[in-house]
Amino acid sequence: MFEQLGEKLTIGGILLIGAEVLALISVANALMSTRSATGAWGWVMSLLAFPFLAVPAYWVFGRREFNGYGERRKEALQKKEDLLETLISTLEPHYAKLDDKQEWYGGVLSKLSERRYTRGNEISLLKDGHATFDEIFRIIDSAEDYLLVQFFILKADQLGERLRLALINRAKAGVRIYLLYDEIGSYGLPKTYINSLREGGVAVRAFHSTQGRSNRFQINFRNHRKMVLADGVVGTCGGHNVGNEYLGVSRIGNWRDTTVRISGPAAMSLQMVFLEDWYWAAREIPDFNWTQPVSNCCKEDGSDDMTVLVLPFGPVEHIVEGGTLYFLNAISRAKERIWIASPYFVPDHCIVSALQLASLRGVDVRIMIPSVPDKWTPYLASFSFLEEMEVTGVRVLRYGDGFMHQKAVLVDHDMASVGTANLDNRSMRLNFEVNIVVMNRKFCDDVEAMFLADFEQCKHAPLNEYRSQPWWFRIGVKLARLAAPVL
Repeated sequence: MFEQLGEKLTIGGILLIGAEVLALISVANALMSTRSATGAWGWVMSLLAFPFLAVPAYWVFGRREFNGYGERRKEALQKKEDLLETLISTLEPHYAKLDDKQEWYGGVLSKLSERRYTRGNEISLLKDGHATFDEIFRIIDSAEDYLLVQFFILKADQLGERLRLALINRAKAGVRIYLLYDEIGSYGLPKTYINSLREGGVAVRAFHSTQGRSNRFQINFRNHRKMVLADGVVGTCGGHNVGNEYLGVSRIGNWRDTTVRISGPAAMSLQMVFLEDWYWAAREIPDFNWTQPVSNCCKEDGSDDMTVLVLPFGPVEHIVEGGTLYFLNAISRAKERIWIASPYFVPDHCIVSALQLASLRGVDVRIMIPSVPDKWTPYLASFSFLEEMEVTGVRVLRYGDGFMHQKAVLVDHDMASVGTANLDNRSMRLNFEVNIVVMNRKFCDDVEAMFLADFEQCKHAPLNEYRSQPWWFRIGVKLARLAAPVL
């Protein structure tokens, strides 16, 4: 009996020692890699106090850098050394020289992305699912050489089936088709759907964030980009995924979202973003159009000469957090107004402070978020920020006509963007995102009209919206905010 007890104690002791060793290794990693002192302190305390729970949680949720992507991007360019030179040569005649005003609003974003603004683009708003997918299917049907299709969520429902048939139909017509999806966002996608596409001649890849021996725990990262491109000259980018809910067929009714149609040099810039993601997933460089002259879409009087930057960012910038700096730039540059639409409002401290400061400067700061949730944790967490917003005059508006999923920003009358990034920590630090930044008065006017129409469906979210809730709801809000770093 005592021998058995001693054996159990020995096994228990070994497990405990092993857990503590792993905890110490994790502590060292957290100290060296966690970007904020608060985050590092929180992980260190958790790892030492609760090693059995905290060690696996740290290696899944504590990582802030996506290993290998940057190296694979360099590898792709080395394999095809002339690719970047060819792209630059093609786009160079269309590069925009920013004036002082444009430099003020968006110059730093070019440095952040290491990409140039281009002129001669045509960008138009697609303000609901029907308009968006009607245009997407037009673009698919127009492709003559190849199609690039990328979505975070891809479902095998009625809309997904329509997409499957459209892609297979174009593949039969000789069009090369490349389809990329996020395997976590599309976790319910059946293998039969993928196999059918492959049998129909479509090249299909999951982004597969856990590639490589050192990347087995990279399951907390997502490729959140959504785009469709035909022949390098026309495409779409925005918030819409592939699912019936984006056409308003859902338990929460109408699904309000925004995508943009892109033609001109910016379409080829967006193509480069797809290529980098495709190379990570497939380790191949398809033959795309990099040399065909890009049509100039603007009128002779220059009234619709749209200066555009394709701005990708993700968890590969090491010290620089591209998503955070994107939002900070927009907020800090605003002189009259900064309007932001985001389905998830879970900002970190620096974004909260920037919004407060902008409002105190007299800027009209409005944040539009949903009234009904599709995900409860970020929805609850958003309540915890109401007091910080209200005390400085930031207006938080809840959209009431169904679920609001669009990601749009308007700065004064001079800069606007539509894309895939939400105003939350996940988009700023954990997701691969891409936004289309436009500096053009006409486009800003269109975005303003879109916002004003949406505001008609909104109600102000006052502080008592939170304080009037029962105690268990308020506790849920506080617990949800604790999870903010991974939401």
